[in-house]
Amino acid sequence: MKEKDETNLKEHIEQLALHLERAQFAEYVQLLNRPRRLITLNFVSGIARGVGTGLGFTVIFALLLMILQELADQNLPIIGKFLADIVRIVQAQLHTPTIP
Repeated sequence: MKEKDETNLKEHIEQLALHLERAQFAEYVQLLNRPRRLITLNFVSGIARGVGTGLGFTVIFALLLMILQELADQNLPIIGKFLADIVRIVQAQLHTPTIP
């Protein structure tokens, strides 16, 4: 009975070691022990996330603006006037100088 328990315990320990290895737990602990590296990685990833978000919103907004301009050019009675007003407002804001 004791040998069976030891074998079972060894299997569980091996499975746990395998899971920790797959999760890269050792690398995570090393990263936590080097706070300067952790701060640098978080800073760089934050900058990348911010730049990516800004570029993504810019592309989506530009595509939306192009679609709105095309709809306004089709001279749809109600939608065309509404969209033309929106496009005019956006273009006016784009050409308005801002305070540096």
